[in-house]
Amino acid sequence: MNNIVIAGAGTFGTAVAERLAWNINNRVTLHTIEKDVEKEINEKHTNRKYFPTRFLNRYLSATSDFSIFKEADVVMLVIPSKAIVTFSEEIRKNTNREPLIINLAKGMSDDGAFITENIPFKRTASMKGPSFAIETINGFPTSFTFGGKKEDYDYFRKEVLPDTQFSLDYSSDVRAVELMSILKNMYAIAIGIVSGKFNSPNVDFLVYTKAVNEMRALLKIFSCDEETIFRYCGIGDLGLTALNDLSRNRTLGMLIGKGFGYDPDSKSSTVVEGLRTIKLIGEITRNKGVAEDFPLVQSLYKLLYEGDNLNSYTLTVLG
Repeated sequence: MNNIVIAGAGTFGTAVAERLAWNINNRVTLHTIEKDVEKEINEKHTNRKYFPTRFLNRYLSATSDFSIFKEADVVMLVIPSKAIVTFSEEIRKNTNREPLIINLAKGMSDDGAFITENIPFKRTASMKGPSFAIETINGFPTSFTFGGKKEDYDYFRKEVLPDTQFSLDYSSDVRAVELMSILKNMYAIAIGIVSGKFNSPNVDFLVYTKAVNEMRALLKIFSCDEETIFRYCGIGDLGLTALNDLSRNRTLGMLIGKGFGYDPDSKSSTVVEGLRTIKLIGEITRNKGVAEDFPLVQSLYKLLYEGDNLNSYTLTVLG
């Protein structure tokens, strides 16, 4: 049996757990700090807080006990990005093994560091791709890019994923996979703004193409593999997030494009990652003296953090 522990029993963690439980060789446990969620999953096989109408696989279990990590073969981190390093340090205290630690969270620390580089385990990987939680739990074929060591990719694909209808492509560049997942939220806001203002596929794909080029250029700036843009975590996840109305970051952009107010300092989990990324990447490109090469980034930064107006934004990004 593959002992799989998924840290985080929220929407996406629950959806991934459900799918991995389709493989009868996986023993899947959700670790949660929410006692009510733990009790409900174990007693009723539901998680109505996040999926009100779904029954879960009867072989799924949940716990709040950190001792569950002692026998884990794979730990998948599906918790807020800002909590991952502290949480993984707690896992480290509770095991002497070297499980495969896979980061599914999408974010970057405030100082611009990549999360996986601060996880205190030797076997770390990142898994990102176009994957809405509701479609994942409903069983639609879903894809990810696995960033990590080739032997870990081969093990995960051959042993953990059979019968789950999860598809993987691969990159050895973990930082590139992490970076793609960070940038796509920012560019989803950029495309959402013009969608809200113009409601035009022509305009959407004009800005989408510029976003792809900027993302590839940012891979180079961060000394990452530029070819990662062509993986599921690149154009795949960008397309899902930027062009589909289920996306929260696109929705935020559309509201801005329609003239609704916004708070760039909001603490809401709905928008915080996209807004944080705009601020971070806007400042990084300025500090490196390459701001002019990233008109989408700088237009977003000026609009959200420097009080620029919507007309100035659209003139720049469509020019």
